[in-house]
Amino acid sequence: QAAQATFKSIRSVVPLLDRVLVQRFKPETKTASGIFLPTSATNTPLPEATVIAVGPGAPNKDGQIVPTAVKPGDRVLLPGWGGNSIKVGEEEFFLFKDAEILAKIQE
Repeated sequence: QAAQATFKSIRSVVPLLDRVLVQRFKPETKTASGIFLPTSATNTPLPEATVIAVGPGAPNKDGQIVPTAVKPGDRVLLPGWGGNSIKVGEEEFFLFKDAEILAKIQE
């Protein structure tokens, strides 16, 4: 269950430490030929997301800040579980730790 946000814009959310704010890609509700897909077929969240914002990084065991591996605008591959859900209006966003993100997509 997503936490319903009390702020008006996702830009108000500034991730802390090594957290990464992402928005998952929405599954297509219509095929290329124009056929609408049932909700059950489009309910599974896609593993791809766009990075919206990143925290400054987390300290390593020596106390030095290690920056996140991704930056805003990057396309990333997410695990099928985890992340903290945040809803702003109809939009849903997720906070993941940098280490939970599986890969950066470069095309």
